[in-house]
Amino acid sequence: MSADSSLPLSPAVRALIERIFAARSRPEAERILVQECAGNLPLSAARTPEELDRVRCAALKLSRGRLAKLQDAARLAQVDWRDLLMAAGFGGSTTAHLEWQRQILG
Repeated sequence: MSADSSLPLSPAVRALIERIFAARSRPEAERILVQECAGNLPLSAARTPEELDRVRCAALKLSRGRLAKLQDAARLAQVDWRDLLMAAGFGGSTTAHLEWQRQILG
């Protein structure tokens, strides 16, 4: 993966990581999303962190706060991020991840 394929996290995704992951796991969760769930996704034209929020939220939802599950979700996104959206229940709506964010962040 090239260095320029990574994209920083949006403030919303950072807040979700803080809610979902234990403090000791947060740096690795951030690394996974920044490096492995970024501009390297197939068929993705995402160029900003916000354009990746839907996919990154799906990965976070499926992780349930566990790094191994987050890694699995990132791998699925690298094969076909649409499958990740479907698995998280975000496939039928472009705004479903926003409702999930509201539920988690309050």
